Amino acid sequence: MQTFESLGLSTKLLQNLEQMGFVMPTPIQQKTIPFLLKEKRDMLAMAQTGTGKTAAFGLPLIELCNENSQHTQALVLAPTRELCVQIMNDLVVYSKNVKPLNIVAVYGGASITDQMRRLKKGAQIVVATPGRLMDLMDRRAVNISSLKYAVLDEADEMLNMGFEEDIKKILGDTPEEKNVWLFSATMPNEIRRIAARYMKQPEEISVSKQQLSNLNITHQFAIVAEKDRFAALKRIIDFNIEMFGVIFCRTKNDTQMVAEKLMKDGYNADALHGDLSQGQRDKVMNNFRNRSLQFLVATDVAARGIDVNNITHVLHMNLPDEMEFYNHRSGRTARAGKTGFSIALVTPKESFKIKQIEKNIQAKFERIQIPGSEEICKQKMLHMVHRLRQVEMDNTGLSALLPAVYAELKDLTKEDIIGRFAYLEFNHLLDYYRGARDLNIIEREERGARRGDDFRGSDRRDRGDRRGDRNDRFEGRESGDNRSYSTGERLFINLGKADGLDKGTLLGMICDRSRIKKHSIGKIDLKGVYSFFEVEPGVTHTIMNNLNGFDFKGRIIRIENQSTEPKRRK
Repeated sequence: MQTFESLGLSTKLLQNLEQMGFVMPTPIQQKTIPFLLKEKRDMLAMAQTGTGKTAAFGLPLIELCNENSQHTQALVLAPTRELCVQIMNDLVVYSKNVKPLNIVAVYGGASITDQMRRLKKGAQIVVATPGRLMDLMDRRAVNISSLKYAVLDEADEMLNMGFEEDIKKILGDTPEEKNVWLFSATMPNEIRRIAARYMKQPEEISVSKQQLSNLNITHQFAIVAEKDRFAALKRIIDFNIEMFGVIFCRTKNDTQMVAEKLMKDGYNADALHGDLSQGQRDKVMNNFRNRSLQFLVATDVAARGIDVNNITHVLHMNLPDEMEFYNHRSGRTARAGKTGFSIALVTPKESFKIKQIEKNIQAKFERIQIPGSEEICKQKMLHMVHRLRQVEMDNTGLSALLPAVYAELKDLTKEDIIGRFAYLEFNHLLDYYRGARDLNIIEREERGARRGDDFRGSDRRDRGDRRGDRNDRFEGRESGDNRSYSTGERLFINLGKADGLDKGTLLGMICDRSRIKKHSIGKIDLKGVYSFFEVEPGVTHTIMNNLNGFDFKGRIIRIENQSTEPKRRK
């Protein structure tokens, strides 16, 4: 088995890795690091989040960059500001005591003036989000004309977020003679097109399907009724007493609601989503990193780039809309050789998705039961007893007080003392869970839900659910789901379900902003962080003129015509 010493890294860099607790290189690191150090060639690497990608390209960058030159030699593009900051922090740690490199992160939501000031001092490595880098290029505040290395991290996600045009413009302004290293979890046609245009006979590197899923993660799921999701979440948290985890929700609204309900019930939690200002996001992340927070409730997009040590659990209030997002989520735990748990809450009708994910990540799920009241109370009591047994007593300060305590308790037996202690400590918990019902779906109900039966029991749909079904059906008709314009055009928009949109809301926004009629819009294909929609002939130009650059809850909208090759930005 390969070690970091065998990859060709310098002694100082190896010493840093040892101090950081790096033991064995991951499969993607084993394959990429020796290649990037020795070969002056482009590379196309397929790797999931949580497989050690940052070190896979970061360690070679540290070795290859010249600290004596003030020119920007390396550029790393990342889809989100969180990932951008995380990469920058990792590179700073890797280079400590190795080379005095100036590494600068530039991203939206922070002061562009401060970023320009840091760039002016000379930055050998710039880590950037595409939008902010384009702004700095327009202001001539960053110079990438001497670039030697361009790294695209999570390239497929950048395309999903609508950055294809920016990526092409950025790469088009870099020198012809450079190395491009592209990392992506998937390889859609758009990635292949970028590789064909901007890369020269790239070496393709990938890890096997079996290696894409971290073997140190235990994947579990529980089947519950839709209305019991939050109650089930709380029971799982209560049972796993020392949990330190990330809770994923589908939308920003769900994220905020779950975080607020947890805080109201006394749990140490906070939300991370796209509607927060950069200052708020930084505060939440700092609190989570230093464990002032026990639970971070996040959307898929907001959580990109979260790399916090010792996360024990990833909890899925809902499974992601895009199956590949599951690996991004679960990869937040079991890092650096640690173990972790990924637990999904699914309804009976959603249980088929577990099989799809198993096939995708080549790993088996274990079905678990939602713990009942007695199990939770017993678990908490035994945890307290374990702490009691493990405590190391220093009697120096207590010796003068203990005789009075012994005298006060002399008429009680050992059993009396233990029983009364347990009552004082846990009676409030017993009261809370007294009479609590079983949240687990029995097999008969589960089969009925999959068939669509209206069975009796905890998963029976209420009137609100049926109203929701009617709204969904109406929304489909209103958005033109059954209408297809064979002579029209198909447009991309970098908004989706993760932004809290449904088809009706997206339709209304497009029509209101563009001042066109709803019948001009055909089929809408709503995805996680992006969507596609068909339009009748003649309205494409109007939509693109009115929506491109429009601010939607802090995100700049990008529209691309998928029917033709997107034009480069001027």
